[in-house]
Amino acid sequence: MTQAPTASTEFDPALRKLVIVVVLGAIMTILDTTITNVAVNTLGAQFHTSLSAIQWVLTGYTLALSASIPLSGWAIIRFGPKTMWIASLLLFITGSVLCGIAWNITTLIMFRLLQGFGAGMILPIGQTMLAHAAGPTRMGRVMSAVAVPAMLAPVLGPTIGGLILGHLSWRWMFYINVPLCAIAVIAAIQLLPTDQVRDHNAKLDILGLTLLSPGLGALVYSTAQAGSGTNLTDSRVVAATLTGVALIACYVLHALHKGDAALVDVRLLRDKNFAAVNAMVFVYIGTLSGLTALLPLYFQTVDADGPLRSGAMVAPLGLGAIVTTLITGKLTDKHSPRLLILTGLPVVLLGILGLTHLAPGTSDILVVTAVFVIGLGHGMIMPAAMGASYQTLRHSQIPSATTATNVGIRAGSSFGVAALLVLIQRNIADRVPDVHAFTRTVRTDEVARELTHAFTQTYWWTLAIGAVAVVPALILPRRRRPA
Repeated sequence: MTQAPTASTEFDPALRKLVIVVVLGAIMTILDTTITNVAVNTLGAQFHTSLSAIQWVLTGYTLALSASIPLSGWAIIRFGPKTMWIASLLLFITGSVLCGIAWNITTLIMFRLLQGFGAGMILPIGQTMLAHAAGPTRMGRVMSAVAVPAMLAPVLGPTIGGLILGHLSWRWMFYINVPLCAIAVIAAIQLLPTDQVRDHNAKLDILGLTLLSPGLGALVYSTAQAGSGTNLTDSRVVAATLTGVALIACYVLHALHKGDAALVDVRLLRDKNFAAVNAMVFVYIGTLSGLTALLPLYFQTVDADGPLRSGAMVAPLGLGAIVTTLITGKLTDKHSPRLLILTGLPVVLLGILGLTHLAPGTSDILVVTAVFVIGLGHGMIMPAAMGASYQTLRHSQIPSATTATNVGIRAGSSFGVAALLVLIQRNIADRVPDVHAFTRTVRTDEVARELTHAFTQTYWWTLAIGAVAVVPALILPRRRRPA
């Protein structure tokens, strides 16, 4: 892990094998961030609970991802990347089985947290291994390969979830992980090189862990409470928000003092390029994750679609992303990532703008086109952003940088989903207070119009939040720096 990266510009067999292993291991953990999006109505009816409670099935998973990601940098050094990769996959499998046998909403949320904790270290460990092996001349193409599972998630997640809910019990949304992840474990055992470097004296930053993870959890909790209808000035919301901010602020001070030994080295944010990329990604991922949670809910609530059809309507987002991802990797290795990011962001915003003009009876073709356009932009942004995040860093900073970037991605995803579900629930309550989000009763034309307006109003907020991502993107260097 400490050797200098190769200067080769071609993909050698060893790098191809490594890419295969990382993609196999990461794809199911990423799919699980979206596979439950189409099950909101089903789970709400199954457990007789509210949208704010079901929200924790979605956000709890990503919150657990955020909590475990900071451990990945230390775990790689202490136990080795291959060992931790396999251990994380096994923990994810265990959590998946337990989710499948959950008997109430509380146990399902608890087991989703366990599942997310196992999944959290998988992608950063994989990215670290790939970044070390690829070097700067192949970083864009390698990160494009890693981005493929993220591109497939909007396609396969809701679609697979819809197929399962249409023909099987919702429990199979979790059982399906077991055989696929078992293949990933076998591939890792056979294809990954044996761990050569382990630092048995590496110490875990326990104080940092007790500050950062609860701090993120407190902020997500306050957002979820607001989404349940609790007033923003309620003591629980205020206390959780202040606690989260205070804990994270204390962690930053602690990390600055701790330096390289900190759980996440916040000094990396002094690098202008790294800070700008991560700020852009945090805002953008929050926007996109919230949007992918809203879309299936829109199709099921307004159009009264079943899980399968609502999942299929979201699939064009991933299809569009795959189209541009196949090109973005090579372009990132030759040109400045700034150009690709500032091209992709307006495309995404254009697609979201199309969603703000929905009306009852809007043609499915127009909706699918808007979603596909969002995907085209997404495929330009993420591979370029991941490659750009390493552009100005030293080789020795890669593990810490990967951890910091993934913390931001997962935290942004959690906050984005929670915030937009808060907004849609409040908008529906304001306009149609007697309509429950989980009911699929026949709607009158007036109710359909009010529900549609509630969603389009939320899409306007989504557009505004996404537009903020343009600001840090403008700070990125105009030219690609030499390797």
